[in-house]
Amino acid sequence: MTIDRYGIPIPADGAVLIPDVVLLPLVAFDRCGFRLGYGGGYFDRTLVAIVPRPFTVGIGFEVARVDTIQPQAHDIPLDAVVTEAGAEFFNG
Repeated sequence: MTIDRYGIPIPADGAVLIPDVVLLPLVAFDRCGFRLGYGGGYFDRTLVAIVPRPFTVGIGFEVARVDTIQPQAHDIPLDAVVTEAGAEFFNG
């Protein structure tokens, strides 16, 4: 391990791994699979860079379901959301 510019240990070398599935926390989600996260855009920027794009699953609570988060052009819809009420899959 080596220390990055923020003082966080990261692997010093090795193969780059591309995940098949990414679990994403969410503050809210809508009927089209768009998510409201924690405000940094980190996940959207990361998903754009990963080829092939992994299957994305938002993890949250049913109370976080809203009609729309009013997605912007840079927002990427999830493939699925899992809450205590079950799983919902989106066509994208």
